[in-house]
Amino acid sequence: MAVARHGAASAAFKLFLLTSPLAIVVVLSLGVGSLMVVLFGYTSDQKAIAITKDQVKAHLLAVRLYRDQIPVVMGSYGKVLRGTGRYLKLTFKPLLYVIILITLLMVQVDRYLGAAPLLPNLPFLLTVHLPGQTSDALNEVTLVLPPEIAMTAPPVHILAENAIVWRLVGSKEGSYEVKIAAAGQSAAKAVRVGNDLTRISTVRLRGPFWERMFSSAEPALPENFPVESVSINYPNRDIEIAGHGMNWIWPFFILSMVAGFIFMKISGIRI
Repeated sequence: MAVARHGAASAAFKLFLLTSPLAIVVVLSLGVGSLMVVLFGYTSDQKAIAITKDQVKAHLLAVRLYRDQIPVVMGSYGKVLRGTGRYLKLTFKPLLYVIILITLLMVQVDRYLGAAPLLPNLPFLLTVHLPGQTSDALNEVTLVLPPEIAMTAPPVHILAENAIVWRLVGSKEGSYEVKIAAAGQSAAKAVRVGNDLTRISTVRLRGPFWERMFSSAEPALPENFPVESVSINYPNRDIEIAGHGMNWIWPFFILSMVAGFIFMKISGIRI
């Protein structure tokens, strides 16, 4: 009986780690904080950094000890500046590696923790933007909806933004595709309805690779398709901490910095 209870508790804990946004942020922060320190230590010249930092500290100490001797103080300040420049040169490449890796990781994590799926039976907006300023092109755009998604109001044309907005509602949980048809062609936009932790793409667009990498988790719209972007107003996902909701970035940033500092002290890596 005790073994069964222990197994059930262990399974519940594992499920909590996999489905709780706060638990995911905590575990991810601890891992990323340690990884940042390891990556910095592996890609940097630790010996040169240690020597440079010690030299800068020695020159700062000289400023305090010989503050009545102006030539010595001025010379020490010059050496501090040169030492700081040398330190920045030594840390630039390792920090660049860390920043690139963390940025790419955060972009992927934000697909899961940045926005929440649409709730069943609650309206949402799907917006299509077209290039140029032609009202005729707006009239040609139509939607093809799956049976689980219905239109609750006629489309609204926003001529100033060359956009069309539809108000839709999903009747049941699931992953669906809404097809946008224009000029004899069509493209699909993924729609997520439910309350689970799933990968979400708020927009599908036809833009440069770097813009799509940071903004969209879907393939680019076809080049000859007369639509620039298709977006859905997914609700933001907040992490609840002490009764306050906040974006996952803030606890992730704070916890990863704390974890990195602790691991740096334990491992002896100099930053």
